[in-house]
Amino acid sequence: MSRIAYVNGRYLRHDDAQVHVEDRGYQFSDGVYEVAAVCRGRVIDEEPHLDRLECSLAELRMDLPLPRSALRLVTREVLRRNRVRDGMVYLQVTRGAAARDHPFPEEAIGAVVLTARPVRWPEAAADDGGVAVVSMPDGRWGRCDVKSVSLLPNVLAKQAAREQGAYEAWFVDAEGRVTEGSSTNAWIVDDAGRVVTRDLESNILGGITRQRVIGLAREAGLEVAERAFTLAEAQAAPEAFLTSTTSFVRGIVSIDGHTVGSGAPGPATVRLRELYLDYCRNGRANR
Repeated sequence: MSRIAYVNGRYLRHDDAQVHVEDRGYQFSDGVYEVAAVCRGRVIDEEPHLDRLECSLAELRMDLPLPRSALRLVTREVLRRNRVRDGMVYLQVTRGAAARDHPFPEEAIGAVVLTARPVRWPEAAADDGGVAVVSMPDGRWGRCDVKSVSLLPNVLAKQAAREQGAYEAWFVDAEGRVTEGSSTNAWIVDDAGRVVTRDLESNILGGITRQRVIGLAREAGLEVAERAFTLAEAQAAPEAFLTSTTSFVRGIVSIDGHTVGSGAPGPATVRLRELYLDYCRNGRANR
């Protein structure tokens, strides 16, 4: 079955889906996006994703191009046409096509693209053997809280990680503190058993999975601290892990070649992975 994409009001074969050559997303990265997981036919945390989409659009002085109700209907139609029950849905909104010029065009109509594809999600928390990460200086722009399509520093970081045999790259600021991963949020478990992740005041991306895991951790009785931590603290921590829409919760067993904890995902990481998997499957976590 050929994949189907939604492009500016039309459902098209994936091979035929196109935007204009002067779309500002293509020429200026003048747009934003969201990626949501789909589990058992349910879009995970759909409303928080739409909330973040609207926040990102507002920072670019753009409006939501369709009402939320229409976006939900389009999402479900794209999932239906692609027969996706477990997978991911990608939504991108740009300022639209206009003659190339840096200022905002007066007449451009926002462009909307939505695609979906199947993904086989983890079956059990024990399936996670842990991954390696490497660190690199954070040279991105100062508004990483906006989920912009401008991802070149992230792409280069992810590629550098893969070339070093690692799953992810962690960005580190000028003070030696971890900000976030190239496509994930960064976490540790400290010596006191607190689950720690960088605070949002640092203009990191407010991950939807990050926020959900914070809630699940607190409901399970785990103490959560939203604060900065250094690369050295992470390397010496009993546990480290990462979260994202497509990575769920994954243990980190190595940082720049330094073994984290026992060299396997720790108990807090495994527990949070279990809780998140339960939430995705059932809409709630079994405790």
